[in-house]
Amino acid sequence: MRLSILTLTAIATLFVAADAGAQTYDPRYPVCMHVYTPGGGFGGGGGDYFDCSFTSLPQCRATASGRSASCDLNPYYAFDQPPPRRRHKKVQ
Repeated sequence: MRLSILTLTAIATLFVAADAGAQTYDPRYPVCMHVYTPGGGFGGGGGDYFDCSFTSLPQCRATASGRSASCDLNPYYAFDQPPPRRRHKKVQ
């Protein structure tokens, strides 16, 4: 009986301690700024975050200037890509 209670307690502790990862990128903007904040980690507060509200890298870099941040292309943004070529069937 004690072993089953300890096992359930250990499993519950693991589920509570695990971080929930939500999507941090806004797919409407092509550039995101990754802001690094001190004190990240378990119980330490802080934590990094992404600000995906930029339309160009120079705009993001100007905002990130003087901060602990970097600018990256948004991996979830649908960049303008040419449509795929259509294949025509040969008529015989």
